[in-house]
Amino acid sequence: MTILDIIEKKKIKAELTTEEINFFVEGFTNGTIPDYQASSLLMAIVLNGMTDRETFDLTNAMLHSGDIVDMSHLGGTVVDKHSTGGIGDSTTLALAPILACCGVYVAKMSGRGLGFTGGTIDKLESIPGFNTSLTEEQFFDVVKRVGCAVIGQTANLAPADKKLYALRDVTGTVNSIPLICGSIMSKKLASGSDTILLDVKYGSGAFMPTPEQALELAQKMVQIGTLAGKRIGALITDMEQPLSDYVGNTLEVLGILEVLGGKQNRLYREIKEVAVRLLVLTGKFDAKQAENAFQDAIDSGKALAKLAEMVQAQGGDASYILHPEKFVLGTEEVILASEYGYVDQIIAADIGRACTHLGGGRMTKEDVIDFSVGVVMNVELGSKVCKGDVLCRIYHNGKGVEQARQLLVNAIHIGDEPICTHKIAYAYVDKNGVELY
Repeated sequence: MTILDIIEKKKIKAELTTEEINFFVEGFTNGTIPDYQASSLLMAIVLNGMTDRETFDLTNAMLHSGDIVDMSHLGGTVVDKHSTGGIGDSTTLALAPILACCGVYVAKMSGRGLGFTGGTIDKLESIPGFNTSLTEEQFFDVVKRVGCAVIGQTANLAPADKKLYALRDVTGTVNSIPLICGSIMSKKLASGSDTILLDVKYGSGAFMPTPEQALELAQKMVQIGTLAGKRIGALITDMEQPLSDYVGNTLEVLGILEVLGGKQNRLYREIKEVAVRLLVLTGKFDAKQAENAFQDAIDSGKALAKLAEMVQAQGGDASYILHPEKFVLGTEEVILASEYGYVDQIIAADIGRACTHLGGGRMTKEDVIDFSVGVVMNVELGSKVCKGDVLCRIYHNGKGVEQARQLLVNAIHIGDEPICTHKIAYAYVDKNGVELY
């Protein structure tokens, strides 16, 4: 068996065997298969696809390329949520304490932002002192004591994916459902949770442009997770506009504190949908019980207190959670509506790009983030506006203001006619099939 034989086989749309897939993943991970040959096979996969069995085998090979975390010693149900990425998607910051209040463990390994999408780790590190680099022993200690903890991804978790993604990113081979499935699911299965909810985004601020494409990806990932013995489901959710009104690291923390304080906005509604679905997936709640548990965590103030407890346990200054006025933001500017009408389009990706220009995101992994900058939206899809109304606010420290301003002016389109309200979710899928909203 050689890598050339495998490339030639996939070029003619033939199905690779389990052994051939294992040979490729192992060889590329250990360096015996060079980048140029791996790139050739990846392009053949992009062009010719993979069967469900091939996709599962690819995921399994990547999963076993490194460590697999064992959560069984926690002695309870361990849940995880994964989002395919978006603008203003800060749900993990609220879900972790809410779910912990509902009696399940959240042992979450998250990533940093790159490009115009934000990362959970960056948002948490905007809280002074918060440590996302705990040792494994410290991580499990916090989970056991508090019920939740969030850290950065470990170096040994699915290292094959780390190498393959870096190569895909520079060879135009990112856009492939089998490769996306392998990348996401190898890390999710390696992280050790027994119950997983995938939040698969579609729209202008997401990787999948249409709900149908997002549903196809979700079904494949749910199938893989089910075959691996996990309790798993997926929500297909809207990213035609920023999920939160707050885009930027400190700003998104402030937005989450509003939700945990009971503000029932669009972000709140998605967090509730994800939390309820995840609790039902555990098998310990029916839908009504899950909804009641979620509402009690918010209304009682327990979830806000739990977030403060997690922050303190991970070395952060919990006073910022209880007194958010302590957070420092950049200089404020406003973008005003130039006409009367209705907001009928928001290019969510350009909201994220504006934040990146201000210094709130990365274009390379080495970039240093300015936590104090970002954008706050004053409108959403369907909003009625008059000339001179504030469309959004920019917080900056002098960097990239003109570029951000131009992006924001063009990202928010005002039309003559009102539009229908966008639904939070398009569909839900689990092992029992698809439920459309």
